[in-house]
Amino acid sequence: MNEQYLARLEKIEAVLKEKLPASFSAEWKAASYGKLPDAVSDEDLSKLAAPCTELVSLGGKRWRPLLQVLSAEMVSGRKEDDPALSAAYRLTPLVEFVHTASLIHDDIEDNTDMRRGKPAAHLTYGLDVALNAGSWLYFQAARCIHDEPLSTELKNTLYNMYLTELRRLHLGQSLDIQWHRDKPFIPEQDQYLAMTRLKTGTLASLAAQTGALAGGATADEARFLGETAASIGIGFQVLDDVINLTSGNKGKKRGDDIVEGKKSLPVILHLKENPGDKKLITDYFNRASVEGPDSPAVEKCVTLLNESGAVAKAAEISRKLITESCGAIVEHWNGNEAAGLISALFTGMLA
Repeated sequence: MNEQYLARLEKIEAVLKEKLPASFSAEWKAASYGKLPDAVSDEDLSKLAAPCTELVSLGGKRWRPLLQVLSAEMVSGRKEDDPALSAAYRLTPLVEFVHTASLIHDDIEDNTDMRRGKPAAHLTYGLDVALNAGSWLYFQAARCIHDEPLSTELKNTLYNMYLTELRRLHLGQSLDIQWHRDKPFIPEQDQYLAMTRLKTGTLASLAAQTGALAGGATADEARFLGETAASIGIGFQVLDDVINLTSGNKGKKRGDDIVEGKKSLPVILHLKENPGDKKLITDYFNRASVEGPDSPAVEKCVTLLNESGAVAKAAEISRKLITESCGAIVEHWNGNEAAGLISALFTGMLA
């Protein structure tokens, strides 16, 4: 990560640890749960939070909270070390904790084995514990809004935005699940991009809008930034699809999207040009789902998608979405240092 982001990341990590601590102060417990029965122990609380705490501690790209604080800097014109940006940092659990909760649930729904180089939460802690912990974290995430000394109007705006984006996130996941279940169905490109705007773009939008509003943006500015950030989120997801079929995603095995039977953009683009390969790819998916990530079917499918040019076409779509969206932000906030850092953050992923 570029040194220009490190100071911001250190502040973000400190807030995440404070809001999801390894041990629980009386103040944290009261703020999170109100008055608890005496029979409820700290060990009971730890067992609920453990899958979430562990996954957050394993790191991650953290581009969502970075986008949030940079958005606040950009619209306010303030520098990273300005105390007036405190709210932008202290609201970062809103996006990072929701993202973490969605990963726990996503791994359950996709029957994923690995996450960030470790066994997925449902394998480590059990399906019931992981499912409950992920649901809890969706609610715990919004606690940071209540904790901040913001105006009632701004808090209401943030709560409404958070809940709207959370509903959109689940709608996107619902579409993805439907496509997994309906094995013969292949979505059109616009359907895939719509699903991704909801599933991945929504948290990029939430991050950008939360940061912008914390930095004093107008409603129109926040809306523009949110819509533009959602397009960056789509580009990021398509890039993730491409990496899965080339070098492999960090902490996961190359081609595990094939094991999951994921109708990713490279698959959609390949079948648009080669509809006769539908049975072949379906067979690869079915064999990989039975034999696992080491199945020869995985590499055969990866090779097919790369040799047809579908992976390269998806990479170009990702590049266009990210570069054009970042360009729109830089143009709108012309000469702003934080706008340049937002652009560099995402275009740097394309290298």
